[in-house]
Amino acid sequence: MSLLILSTVLFLGAIVIVTWLHNQAWLDVRTPHVPTPPGGPPISVLVPARNEEKNIRRCVEALLAQDYPNFQVLVLDDRSTDSTSAILAELSARDSRLVILAGRELPAAWAGKPHALHQAAASATGEWLLFLDADTFLHPNALSAALAAAKKSQADMYTVMTEQLTGSFWEKTVMPLVLTALSVGFSPRKVNDPNTRDAIANGQFIFIRRDIYDSIGGHEAVKDQIVEDKALSEKVKWGGHRLIVADGRGIAQTRMYTDLPSMWEGWTKNIYLGLSDRPGLLLLGVFGAALALMAAFVLPAWPIFGLVWYLNSGGWMALVVVLEALLVWAYILFARMKVNQNMGISPWYALTTPLGAGVFAAMMLTSAWKVLSGQGVTWKGRNYKNHR
Repeated sequence: MSLLILSTVLFLGAIVIVTWLHNQAWLDVRTPHVPTPPGGPPISVLVPARNEEKNIRRCVEALLAQDYPNFQVLVLDDRSTDSTSAILAELSARDSRLVILAGRELPAAWAGKPHALHQAAASATGEWLLFLDADTFLHPNALSAALAAAKKSQADMYTVMTEQLTGSFWEKTVMPLVLTALSVGFSPRKVNDPNTRDAIANGQFIFIRRDIYDSIGGHEAVKDQIVEDKALSEKVKWGGHRLIVADGRGIAQTRMYTDLPSMWEGWTKNIYLGLSDRPGLLLLGVFGAALALMAAFVLPAWPIFGLVWYLNSGGWMALVVVLEALLVWAYILFARMKVNQNMGISPWYALTTPLGAGVFAAMMLTSAWKVLSGQGVTWKGRNYKNHR
């Protein structure tokens, strides 16, 4: 009877937790396509590029294909050692709207990306600035749509969650789980509520009024922070300006990582920095890791345990345990299939949930350990210690 009670408690708890986890990512603000405007304020698109030979051509060509009539593209070549510089030189020779800037050596007090964007912003002439990652690819209507949506929502900073492209097995297994976890830590509805202090931005696509950017001190105000997008959003919102996080899946796509090693480096860095300055999130992170470990190990073992118990004269109580385990499995698979479908991933990848949860738990625990032990993080070939 005690085993049946334990199974029932787990069953009820699992249903509540799964429902809660999958009801946080409400992106109420959309970024629909709009007719090409006949004119508009000048927009400067700023792209930091450090060893981006895999992405930079596609990124820049998509920018130069924008239907918005008044924009410039500035790419800051951040001392790349691969073929990024050669690709940019070729592209700039074909289109005068593309300006290539040579990045200066990184000062001791700066993190790499804020320094790159600070340099690019100094050369920008637009009334609006779009900070765009080199692994993000825009629909031709993206600038027109973002400007229209930002004006409609009266946003001073308009950031979107892009469509996440996945190719490898590990991307499709881990990325959906990570994005679900992020929606729990940073609810879009809370971020968009001016009465809360919740603030987050997606550095892949940050659209901000130039006067607001200058008034908060630009990237110099967040120069020591590796997760500069979150820090910049806090400067905007806490300064009394309007921050909007929106659904941008129709206007922008991103391929963040291409394999497990790059995903591990990137997400352990992001999780570490997200946890390092918020003790409450550190506890939530450890709790999330515990849930992920349960999903990785308890879920597969639960129905097997019930079946073994039944085969060893467990009777009707063992059958109830098996049924409860299978119902939880069915509910989780249904929820994960919906997430995968929204990301353009085969619903069958929901079956990899225990494996993905195990990898996610390992990333969470590694990041938490880095916080507690005071270790730094490595990103883009640079090691950062004592940075937030």
